[in-house]
This record gives sequence, C-alpha cells and structure tokens, in this order.
Amino acid sequence: MSPNSTSELLETVLAGGFDPSPEAWTVTGSSSIYQTTQFPSSPTKYHNRYLLMRVEASFGACSHAPEELPFEEAAELSGMPLVQALRDDRLPVRTAALDAYLGAAFPHAAHCSNAVDIPAGTPAQKAMRRDALIAELADVRPGQKVALIGVVHPLIQAIRERGGICLPCDLQLEATQWGDPVEKDMNVVLEQADSVICTGMTIGNGSFDSIVTHARSRAIPLTVYAQTGSAIAARFVGGGVTGLVAEPFPFTQFSAGITKVYIYRFGSEGISCCRD
Repeated sequence: MSPNSTSELLETVLAGGFDPSPEAWTVTGSSSIYQTTQFPSSPTKYHNRYLLMRVEASFGACSHAPEELPFEEAAELSGMPLVQALRDDRLPVRTAALDAYLGAAFPHAAHCSNAVDIPAGTPAQKAMRRDALIAELADVRPGQKVALIGVVHPLIQAIRERGGICLPCDLQLEATQWGDPVEKDMNVVLEQADSVICTGMTIGNGSFDSIVTHARSRAIPLTVYAQTGSAIAARFVGGGVTGLVAEPFPFTQFSAGITKVYIYRFGSEGISCCRD
C-alpha cells in the first residue's frame, strides 16, 4: 500500500516497517555539490546545490536552497547512524537519508518497469533525450494542459513537441527562455491542468505531498522526474503517481558517457520487473 505522505513513509521506515531496519546501516559517505548549468543559446543559468548521502550501495540525494544547509555541514554526516540522519531537524538531511535507505532497500534495477540508457553526448543532447522520455511516459497529447512544477527547459520543449500546452511553475524563475511567464503558485497551475509533471525538487522543498493529494483528488495523471528523492517517489507509484523517471546519482549532467534512468509505469497490471 502506498503511503499518504512523505512523513508517513518516514514514520514507517523508523518503525521498522521495511526490511532491513535502518538501524542496521550507517551513513558511510556525505557530499555537498554546487553545480551550474547553462545551455547554448539559453539565457537561463541553473544553480543546483545537492546533498548526497551514501548508504550501502545507494546514493540518496536532495537538491536544496543555500540557506537550508551550509556547504561544510555535509562533512558532519558521514559515520552517522542512519536512524540519526532520518530524525535530523533539517529537511535536506532527512530527505537524502530516506532516499538512500529506500534506494538500498528497494533498488531501482529490481523494482522499476524498465531501465533505459541515455546515450553519451553533450549536456543538451542528454537532457533532450531524457526529457523526451518523460513526456512520452506522461503520454502528453495535443491540446492537453500540462502543469510543469519545476521548470526544465528541454522538458517544456518536449511537451510542446507532442502538442501539449505547458503551464510552467517554479519558485526561482520569472520567465522561460522563450519569454513565457512562470507561475510561482503551484495551486494556480494544478487547478488548470489535465495532467501534471513535477520534479523531485518538490520532495526537497516539502510541496510533493500537496501535489500528490491534488492529483489523487482530481484523478489526473502525475508523472515525476526525480534526481532528488528518486527512491522516495517510487514508493508513491500507484498511490497518486502514475509514472516516474528515476535518475539516481550520478546524474546526466555529471557524465558525458552513457547514464541510466529507471522508468516506473503504473497500470492495471501494476509495476512489472525491469528489463535491462
């Protein structure tokens, strides 16, 4: 059964609802990364700050604002018992720890519908290939209004190439690279939308639960593209999330070579095992 919220999922983990118990594991590595991206011919520069936490064979990730977690504080987290990180007062730490635990307990390769290689290439080429997969999974159709919560410009392009009408929403951007206004209040675009695509950053800023609740209440499709919290989002597939493109670390923007994303698609048959 899917959880009702990320806080309920965390409580289930801490109560020993999954095997193995998080008490069995330690945070063996922790990193802060500050990375920027600006595609050719685009005036938009993305500023990305990530907290990465290693548990067993899994990396947990959370994108966050600079004031939420000072860069140097990641050094404190390695060697910490995982349950301590899961109970941390800071949302980025709890998110990365929960993502790492679930990634180790439920590896994407064993639980997704299928795994897809993103071919080697430039950042723009890889982003366009990935975002075409997201739009395909979302089954964007001509004339469909698609709320995009967390603006990714190649994804706007992919939605439009399939004939969809993109309703962009982002807390940081005022306009898209084409000059379209970007809404800051996600409730405005959610009320207008026929379907929703959101990024994993909504898990990191605490808005994900509201988006899932809205999608459930209106019975509209919700597709998630997640670097942040990819293993967290996977627990909601079939419980408000209809599709997920999970991209655990290392992310496409950090590699010019082949990288892998994991596709979760919920249907009448549930979620099938992956096909590599």
